[in-house]
Amino acid sequence: MGLRALPQLTSAWVSRRSPWLSDVLLALFVAVVQIQGALVHFEGVADFTTFKPIARQLDDFGNAGYVLLIVGGLALAARHRWPVAVFAVVALANAVYYSLGFPDQLSSLALFIALYTLAAYGDGRRSLQVAAGGITVLGVVWLVAAADIEPRVAVGWVFFRIGASVISTTLGESVRSRRVIAADAQERAELAERSREEEARARVDAERLRIAREVHDTVAHAIAIINVQSGVTAHVLDKRPEQAREALRTIEQTSSRALREMRAILGVLRDGDEREPYPGLDEIHELTGKARDAGLEISLEQSSPITPLPSAVGSAAYRIVQESITNVVRHVGPTRVTVVLEPGLDALRIRVTDEGRRESSHVPARAGGSPSSGRGISGMRERCLLLGGELDARSRPGGGFEVSARLPLSPVGSRS
Repeated sequence: MGLRALPQLTSAWVSRRSPWLSDVLLALFVAVVQIQGALVHFEGVADFTTFKPIARQLDDFGNAGYVLLIVGGLALAARHRWPVAVFAVVALANAVYYSLGFPDQLSSLALFIALYTLAAYGDGRRSLQVAAGGITVLGVVWLVAAADIEPRVAVGWVFFRIGASVISTTLGESVRSRRVIAADAQERAELAERSREEEARARVDAERLRIAREVHDTVAHAIAIINVQSGVTAHVLDKRPEQAREALRTIEQTSSRALREMRAILGVLRDGDEREPYPGLDEIHELTGKARDAGLEISLEQSSPITPLPSAVGSAAYRIVQESITNVVRHVGPTRVTVVLEPGLDALRIRVTDEGRRESSHVPARAGGSPSSGRGISGMRERCLLLGGELDARSRPGGGFEVSARLPLSPVGSRS
């Protein structure tokens, strides 16, 4: 790799071992600075902080001064992991140091760093209480240690250390507050991102369900009509070719319409494609006409003219009538069907009833269970629920089947 890669490897090695490595280096630096500051006092440099005429040597009491300065400095190596314990050790070493009358120069440097760390990496209120208690106790110790200094100088000396301690704690609390605010903002951003993703997934699922429902209604209706017409064609091909030709024409028209509707439904999956409007009640007459071609005797009744409806309501009404007719074609065969539309001020009511299977039917219906089986009824009910309406489908006591639906004209979920 060569010498060029050495700085990168060193930087990666240091970053993997941070912050404990930086704490160890800081601890060594502080210990050396504190000892050096105390030694300078005895080399004839004036002590501008205390103005004490006499101070103990660091090697008094069995080198106690050196030990206290080294312990206070090296304790900072664990400041990120145990900030409270580190502060307690440094504060105790500082109190004993000044109580024994050792020289003051930079001897409180470790204390200020420990206070900053306690506030910055502690647990907030409890750490501030510990810092306040420690500063109070140290303030008393400093007052006692300054008893032999000229009063005005002693007050300045004590208040300088108290002020520096408070400033260190305030800086640490400021850093902790900013970190907490940043963490909260990050959490809110992640929560908002998750909410957007969940909403997007919900929209995709809803659109997928809508497409599946539209495809089911379109394909089921077209296949049911084609199935009946192909049966009619096979039945009358030899005897009544004109009727067979008409049935084939119906098959062609039904399949062509189904293809157009499929293109409109699936157009949402193609970016940039313009979709045709979804079928509504305006096309209900064409739908009933196709049902008559399939052999149903169908009648359409309206209690009053239907005013323009919201597109979602009109589309849902068309699909409900379409699926109801499809079920009759598939499960019953040729019979009488009545479609009733009752527009109101706040809702559109739909009722589709049939008279049931006729014994004299020459064209049998496809086997496939009752009209209430399969996905047709559940699909119609889902359409109603999405718009805030309701649907009921049940067998009639005298025979046949009835589907009744109520669609609010101000739906809770509309589609443009």
